[in-house]
Amino acid sequence: MIFYLQFLMGGIVVPLIATVGINNKVQFLEKWGTSEFTNSTGAYELDLSLVGDSGRAWRTMHVKSDVFCSASIVLPDKGARQLNVGGWSLESTYGVRLYTPDGSPGVNGTNDWEENHNELSLQRGRWYPTAMLMPNGSILVVGGETGSNGPPEPTLELLPFGGSIITLDYLRRTDPNNLYPFLMVLPSGRFFIGYYNEARILDPVTFDTVALLPNMPGSVNNFLAGRTYPLEGSAVLLPQHAPYTDPIEILICGGSTIGPGIALDNCISIAPEVANPTWTLERMPSKRVMPCMVTLPDGTYMILNGAHQGVAGFGLASDPNLSALLYDPSKPVGQRMSILGSTTIARLYHSEATLLPDGRVLVSGSDPQTPGLPEELRLEVYIPPYLSQGLQQPQFTVTETDWVYSGQYNIVVTLFQGTTSNMRVSLVAASSSTHGNVMSGGRIIFPEFTCAGNVCTITAPPNAFVSPAGWHQLFILDGPTPSHSAWVRIGGDPGKLGNWPNFPDFTRPGV
Repeated sequence: MIFYLQFLMGGIVVPLIATVGINNKVQFLEKWGTSEFTNSTGAYELDLSLVGDSGRAWRTMHVKSDVFCSASIVLPDKGARQLNVGGWSLESTYGVRLYTPDGSPGVNGTNDWEENHNELSLQRGRWYPTAMLMPNGSILVVGGETGSNGPPEPTLELLPFGGSIITLDYLRRTDPNNLYPFLMVLPSGRFFIGYYNEARILDPVTFDTVALLPNMPGSVNNFLAGRTYPLEGSAVLLPQHAPYTDPIEILICGGSTIGPGIALDNCISIAPEVANPTWTLERMPSKRVMPCMVTLPDGTYMILNGAHQGVAGFGLASDPNLSALLYDPSKPVGQRMSILGSTTIARLYHSEATLLPDGRVLVSGSDPQTPGLPEELRLEVYIPPYLSQGLQQPQFTVTETDWVYSGQYNIVVTLFQGTTSNMRVSLVAASSSTHGNVMSGGRIIFPEFTCAGNVCTITAPPNAFVSPAGWHQLFILDGPTPSHSAWVRIGGDPGKLGNWPNFPDFTRPGV
């Protein structure tokens, strides 16, 4: 299989969190206050159209407290604001930060991160929490610890409405091996939560346990291996195809063991809502802890970064895993993984991988604080197989970009290899990624569409359970080859987050 890796450019920051904004620029958040770079402001934006001019490609932005090990998601409001919550210590653990992407490729924006903990904060301080958009439009924030290596915060809370703090005894019991728990909305409307080596399904209103799933298998030599930080693996939802009647599956790859830190050499998957669900185990070609997984527009997944040994944290892993894998769920179990190629740059703790609007994958960061393994400023782009065959990328235009559930929307397509009879359409949910945790579940949907000539009509997903409200990258695929993406919003802003928060230090884009 042909596979290419390219050096993109030198960087100015070791990113902690990476997000692609609807301005098609990449927003990076970095440790601030605890950064080794004394001039760091904690936030930067990369204009990919200017990578040949590093002086102009980077825009310096600012946060007011330390985002080290916080959570980020993209909101469904009109501005596609990025929300960041939690942090490292003291007031930063209560932090609620918002940024509205602006500008355009080649044109700098002027917006910056907005934060004032005296006006807006979490109810509980959280270090290593997870955030998720619920189908009703509220924001669920779960887990973490009270601060750097502090006591557990085994609770959940809601934004923006506040309300009661709910204690989750299973997070208290499994601390400290359950940080950055995996959270995903299921097509039933219920929630999947994965933590340490356990998983369960939650009621979306009471958050009570509806079903306790089988324990996640670990490895042949240690069944107690774990999948969440610091035994860090990565998790995604596998593709959903119209008419959305097949049970959804969840894929979790990599992880490690308590004590010796032996990285896991497998991925596991489950359809959590079928009768008597069980985990399916598939061996990877090599061991991997701290992997990143990227959902690609063709419904495959790139697995990369991490180490063969250790756990997540400073100075706790060695022996970088330099290879990249492709996982293809359309193939039979046991035949889904292929080796793509290798890099020469170690990507360990605090490394990220992000799908770009042109279908490439941006790879950034590494902050291992391990002798012989430097803090990594260089950026790379991985060119997946669908872009390495010399085929021209298809093109399309879309006029209506604010979609309602089950609505029908036209695009005009230009194909260069095939016809609309073998074309596909995909919707990749906007996400933020940190510590291998893709805080949208890496959701990808293949909606129904019909074509008359070069005009195709796409039917939007049916509801907020199949597709929680939010922004998506819309791609078309001409055979194997994806287009550049266009941003569409599906389902509006049911929680009216665009009118929140009503304080003078925050901009409200509207719903």
